[in-house]
Amino acid sequence: MPELAILVIVVIVALAFDFTNGFHDTANAMAPSVATGALKPKPAVALSASLNLVGAFLSIEVARTVGSGIVDLTGVDGERLMLIVLCGLTGAIVWNVLTWLFGLPSSSSHALFGGLIGATIAALGLSGVLWGGVSQKILIPALFAPVIAGVVAFVGTWVVHRVTRTISERAQQQSFRWGQIGAASLMSLAHGTNDAQKTMGVIFLALVAHGTIDPDADMPLWVRVACAVAIAAGTYMGGWRVIRTLGKGIVDISPRQGMSADFSSASIILTSSHLGLPLSTTHVASGSVIGSGLAREDVKVRWSVARRMLIAWVITLPAAGAVGGICLLISNLFGHVLGAVVVTTILVVACAAMWLRSRLNPVGHHNVADEWEAPKGERKRVIDRELSAVASHVAPVTRPRKRKQRGGKGGKRRK
Repeated sequence: MPELAILVIVVIVALAFDFTNGFHDTANAMAPSVATGALKPKPAVALSASLNLVGAFLSIEVARTVGSGIVDLTGVDGERLMLIVLCGLTGAIVWNVLTWLFGLPSSSSHALFGGLIGATIAALGLSGVLWGGVSQKILIPALFAPVIAGVVAFVGTWVVHRVTRTISERAQQQSFRWGQIGAASLMSLAHGTNDAQKTMGVIFLALVAHGTIDPDADMPLWVRVACAVAIAAGTYMGGWRVIRTLGKGIVDISPRQGMSADFSSASIILTSSHLGLPLSTTHVASGSVIGSGLAREDVKVRWSVARRMLIAWVITLPAAGAVGGICLLISNLFGHVLGAVVVTTILVVACAAMWLRSRLNPVGHHNVADEWEAPKGERKRVIDRELSAVASHVAPVTRPRKRKQRGGKGGKRRK
């Protein structure tokens, strides 16, 4: 009975992570289309949600990787392993919601892996982690995926601009609008084939720990359906803060750029799903957007925003791992079942606090496509420079002197 209670909590928290994965990563597919106006915000997230739902049923290769390639299951009792999974999920969700609060396109995949690794180290020590699998299936793809995506998007954008430079702007807008919708749809489908699988793998790991299924068994249908619905529901919520950063904060995206970036991201993610690599769709999408911006000389990449994203990428694994490890240590103070309840309570309180904080500066479908505004200090410096430039080119304006009238009050001229 205690093991069953922990299993139920783990499954619920895993689906909650899947939900946050959906709303956090909607930007990966739909940010370019929303930024250029190819799709209105609400229809964009509805389309992305439906295709994420479909994509979740197309492959389970990534789920197999997550379920068996990160944590060493040898000699670990069921309740202990389920607590590790629960604390790892807690670390991932906290990091997802925190980066969403700041509008940072961070990797949900790396948050999940970081949380699991941190909880495993706290419970079993360094030997409990399969470091070879971490290196080959997480770290190496994390280093190369954004670069490859950026190069592909750069080449694609450059070619498209060369081919279409003689076409009128109006014709380009109409043609690339449909191309962008198609590319964003493919990207949403690709996201479902990769990211929904990660939660399936986690739930599968918990079921194996509970003894419900054999490690070599097929993925249960109810797990696939539940994970597909959870990520689709999260996608429909929008994640508007991250959409705004990725669509408006890094570069001012044109329809041609958006189409090239989405096709680049989708092709790489679909390939990784086929190979069973749990790739970060956020890293790929961000790399594509930056690459498409570099392909145009008239577009400026906001490197200050990109730098904040890069910092978030670097600290995702250790930050989520630290939260997962701390939660595991807290659960040890209360025993398995009560510890699981305490950790879940901490998770709910932390997420509620961050959500309430977000209400002070709301971002939604009504303002997600507004022009990007620099920080106040930077805006002030830009305005001061512009005023100085204007003042240096404008001649001083002098008021004409009044001529004194001769004569008395009546203004008559003296003879």
